[in-house]
Order: sequence, then C-alpha cells, then structure tokens
Amino acid sequence: MVAESIKSSNPLLEVDALSVTFETPRGTVRAVRDASLTVSRGELVGLVGESGCGKSTTAFAVVGYLAGTARVTGSVRFEGNDIGELSKADLQELRGNRIAMVYQDPATALNPTMRVGPQIEEVLRSHLGMDKEQARTRTTELFENVGLSDPGRVGRRYPHQLSGGMQQRVVIAMALACEPDLLIMDEPTTGLDVTTEATILDLVVDLKERVNAGILYVSHNLGVIARVADRVVVMYAGQTVEQAPVRELFKNPKHPYTAGLLSCVPQPPLETGEIA
Repeated sequence: MVAESIKSSNPLLEVDALSVTFETPRGTVRAVRDASLTVSRGELVGLVGESGCGKSTTAFAVVGYLAGTARVTGSVRFEGNDIGELSKADLQELRGNRIAMVYQDPATALNPTMRVGPQIEEVLRSHLGMDKEQARTRTTELFENVGLSDPGRVGRRYPHQLSGGMQQRVVIAMALACEPDLLIMDEPTTGLDVTTEATILDLVVDLKERVNAGILYVSHNLGVIARVADRVVVMYAGQTVEQAPVRELFKNPKHPYTAGLLSCVPQPPLETGEIA
C-alpha cells in the first residue's frame, strides 16, 4: 500500500451528488444518479460494479468527456476547483497536464497512422514545450518506466505491430508523460490475457508506489481491485452505495449489493479439495 506519509489529508478529487442524464430518441436515460467519491494524492481508489452501473460514465464526467446530449448536475472538484465551471481552454489544459486517462481499449486510444514514439513526443512538445530531442529522450525514459524493453525499437513501430499488453503500456506511458496529479484508469486490463493482465497490474501497483498521484481505477473485477486498491467505492444502478478501505469492505460488506458481488468472486478450494 502507499505510505501514509505521502497521502494528502485534503482530497485531490471530490465528486459530490453527481448525476448524468442522456436524452435519446427512446427517451431519457439516467446513467448516473447521486454518485459521490473522493480520491486523495497517493491513493488508489477502485470504482466497482456490474456492467452498465455508471462507472465509466462517472469517470468520463470527471474530465468532461461526455456527449453533448448529456445533462450533468452535482459537482466535480479538482483541488477544490469546480471542473464544470472551467472554460474549454482551461479544461483542455487540465486534461493535458494535470489529469490523464487510460482507456479500456488501447487500440482505439492510439493513432493507427503514426508510430507510437512520435505520438508520445507530440504530447510532450504540445504540453511541456520540449524540443524534438528532449521529447525523444523523455519518450525513451517513459517506455523504460512502464517496462517496455528496447524502447527505441518499440517507438518506431505502429500500434498494430505491438501486442495488446505492449499497446496498453504505451497508453500508460502517454498518460504519465506530463506527470499528472490524477490518473483515471478505465478497465485497463479488459481484453488482455491472464498473463498480460498480471503484468499490467504489477505495473499499476508499482506506479501507485512510485508516482505521488491519485488514481481512480474503474473495474468490474473485484479480484483486480483487491490486488491494487487502497479503498473501494461500489456503484449500483448509477449510485454509489458503499465506500470503505479495501480490506474492511472485503471482510465486512455493509450493503447487500456489495455482499452479492463478493459472493460471485471465485474462492480457492479448501485443503480437503472441496469448494469453499
């Protein structure tokens, strides 16, 4: 777990009574209703729940990545400032430098027409004002930090020439390029094989301990959350229904839905060979 000494007492991110409603041809859809959570610096918070419960919509609302048809109420505050009140220019600056996101499908997060190295370099030059040589050097360092071997060679490849795990590492490197204060990870291991997933999770744990940032990790997989999170927020039908430190929640869930989720987690067999 992250050492208590580097965790801030003041939340880095505060989501309070968030509701997101979409107007569709078939009527009004309330995707999120009355969701609240906080993330502190140096803390990894797992946001869990079944598919369709509003997890990703909540994450996208944090950075304003919702369709124009979305109606948002409640507040999202970053370091005490309401993100909903920022201008487009200020929001764009915040996304680039202070808040970063790792998407569920790395293949769609990368430009298929560009080599992956120049894609990272473009971020560094645009947001940090680096020259070409500085950006190239920093890109190599970022690839090394996420465990990519032979980073120079990787940087010269196109996304389709990389495995799924390598693509996800590149996306994480891109997210870390500007050393963000808040990192949002939207089911970053979905679609990966078990071995690659374990490698990416090891990387997330390492980042949590090495980078003094807040991390919001969205997942439907409680096994993953148990491995990486400090605290867990449970969502059900668009609402946050329970929040607790990870060990406390797994040991003593308070909400019936949380207990139901935990009962679905496969249990190791007993010494007798029977299933627990």
